[in-house]
Amino acid sequence: QVQLVESGGGLVQAGGSLILSCAASGSIGSIGDMAWYRQAPGKQRDLVARIWSSGSTNYADSVKGRFTISRDNAKNTVYLQINLLKPEDTAVYYCNVAMRWSVREYWGQGIQVTVSS
Repeated sequence: QVQLVESGGGLVQAGGSLILSCAASGSIGSIGDMAWYRQAPGKQRDLVARIWSSGSTNYADSVKGRFTISRDNAKNTVYLQINLLKPEDTAVYYCNVAMRWSVREYWGQGIQVTVSS
């Protein structure tokens, strides 16, 4: 079993920055891609950014140029650097981790990011 623990959320003024972290622990094998999703109240959960084991990344159009995803394989951790925050970024952010040799994927508990205008 793998557990994901997220940290780094909070309340910030528009234009500010945050760094979200997601650390995996437990029976960790070979981690594949790692990603961040977000979900606003009453709306679907959408992909924000993804990073593959190769280091390649992709981003939702709404966050390109402002968000940066990275990973530290030695720490089994994925990060999301968020700059120039907008009120539209307000949501619960979820970490997602997939294992290379398993159909299983894991979700973090969700962490609130609130941006005041």
